[in-house]
Amino acid sequence: MDELISSRTSSAPKPAGTLANQYAADGQVSGSLVSADELPDGVVVADAVGRIIVFNRVAARLTGLDPSEVTGKFVFDVLPLRDADGRDWWLCADPYHGLPIRTRHPERSLYLADGTEILVSVGYVREDRPKGGARSSRAVRRLVISLRGAKQRERLERSRAELVSTVAHELRSPLTSVKGFTATLLNKWGRFTDDQKRVMLETVNADADRVTRLITELLDVSRIESGRMEVHRQLVDVPDRARKIIAGRVAAGDAEDRFRLEVLGGLPETWLDADKIDQILGNLVENAVRHGAGIVTIVVEPARIEGEEEGPAEAAAALQAGAAAAALPAGAAAAAVAVSVRDQGEGIAPDVAPRVFRQFWRGKPRGGRRGQHGGGTGLGLYIVKGLVEAHGGTICVRRAPGGGAEFRFTVPAGTAAA
Repeated sequence: MDELISSRTSSAPKPAGTLANQYAADGQVSGSLVSADELPDGVVVADAVGRIIVFNRVAARLTGLDPSEVTGKFVFDVLPLRDADGRDWWLCADPYHGLPIRTRHPERSLYLADGTEILVSVGYVREDRPKGGARSSRAVRRLVISLRGAKQRERLERSRAELVSTVAHELRSPLTSVKGFTATLLNKWGRFTDDQKRVMLETVNADADRVTRLITELLDVSRIESGRMEVHRQLVDVPDRARKIIAGRVAAGDAEDRFRLEVLGGLPETWLDADKIDQILGNLVENAVRHGAGIVTIVVEPARIEGEEEGPAEAAAALQAGAAAAALPAGAAAAAVAVSVRDQGEGIAPDVAPRVFRQFWRGKPRGGRRGQHGGGTGLGLYIVKGLVEAHGGTICVRRAPGGGAEFRFTVPAGTAAA
């Protein structure tokens, strides 16, 4: 931190009497590893008497103050911090005359004079203890204040609240059904025919599967957010996995002619996580069946890794222009495989495209009214994106060549040791 202060104070106005002047004069602090303006958080440093000697750009942005105007002023005048009850933090903490062994204040929410909430943590730089001397009070040389905006935390808390609300809502319905049917069967077993009992037990089984799927989704979200998603690679035949997904949909009651599989030649040998590829394909096909219309087409083709796939803005532009995937040049070696899942529905509006991979996004069901949303938790496409990226791949959404929506993901072929 000394190097940091030296870097910032070397170019900042140096009011008379501050420690910044002393350090610059006597050479106690020299050299620079990083400028305070390069730090991602707001940094304010006050000297031994409370005058500001460092006020970086992020702190200026968070507070709306000009560093050149506040440098040299007393920090408690520049930052009149108050807690949620309106109490003056400087009076309560008394950093310069308070507990002499205190070294820091953990991060907490405080408010500026205009009501702006910021996250504040404070560290103390005290005088060195004399060698061999008894433990005694050490004066404060500098007060280092870290500032962070509260908006990101608010978004995170709101996201967590939405997740809890969604989970509670999604769990309530199947658990109520399970409880109701099992209680009825236990109390009135002899009054029902075998067919009636079978219907009730099948309903309980289906609701139990629904709860299991929800818990699996929550675990996937947790692994994605924490970066703990593991990929167990094995030799995977992607077209064969797609055929199994289609067969499963047909066995569940969908019409066989609702699906079409197109496989282009020249596919590379792919080392992927089979279970996760099944999850990606199953989720995209279910999304196409639920929200799309007409024939659901799965296209598997060779691809190459060339820079980054489209980001949200590029995906929206591609969607608006109806762009199709670029073909692999003749003779070029395929280093990846690309899979597109297309439907013939209304498609996804360009202004919505950047949001489809966010948590809790739910599209309008086929034939649904405006404002209605399809079933599910809204976590499916978010998880799909996380699974694709765990393979080192990318995914985007665009308009299908024949209309409707096309979700296209590309994953590197990988190796057995990857």
